[in-house]
Amino acid sequence: MVDTTCHAWSVDIRSARTIQVQLAKRVRLVDETRNVTTVAGVDTGFEGEGAIARACIAVFHWPDLVLAETAIGRQPVTFPYVPGYLSFREMPAILEAAEKLSTLPDLLLCDGQGIAHPRRLGIAAHLGVWLDRPAIGVGKSRLCGTHGPVAEEKGATRALYDGDDRIGTVVRTRTKVRPLFVSPGHRVDHGAAVRWVLATVGRYRLPEPIRAADHAASRRIRTSSH
Repeated sequence: MVDTTCHAWSVDIRSARTIQVQLAKRVRLVDETRNVTTVAGVDTGFEGEGAIARACIAVFHWPDLVLAETAIGRQPVTFPYVPGYLSFREMPAILEAAEKLSTLPDLLLCDGQGIAHPRRLGIAAHLGVWLDRPAIGVGKSRLCGTHGPVAEEKGATRALYDGDDRIGTVVRTRTKVRPLFVSPGHRVDHGAAVRWVLATVGRYRLPEPIRAADHAASRRIRTSSH
């Protein structure tokens, strides 16, 4: 079900950078989400003072957004914390979670960046290419790029650029609440990425599938801290 031949995970930063540059060439920014029946949120927390990555994939039926299944993956963290290399810390645990699903979801909403990344391979793009699934990056903060002011109303957007390159969209998902940084990961274009994020947002800032994944990924951490 999961492609394990893309590359190894025990690499240094220089090798990781080369991998990102090479895999970014495989990203397709064409919308292939017209027949989606399941959409998943993907998020990762950490246990043991950051020594263990605990990833969750929460799969929802579409369009009713009813939870279908949840899978957890836990893997030792082997890569240092370096901005721009998030996927090398988190994806081994995410891929373990993916192996536990009955079927891979049609669309992945990832807590992190898609192509809104210095080398155009944030975690959503990396995971989308690895699993060959449509994927969207939903970042809570900006990793790179510039944009103009975003209106305060829900649904307001502003294009995110890195030089002349469109790398994402700043999206206000709740009125007068900090916006999200939405970018295609793989097999999705800019317009579809924004539409899916707005379509899966409920009462809160983040899309419901990502909120569910975040809750499950961090549940054991919260429990152990009491």
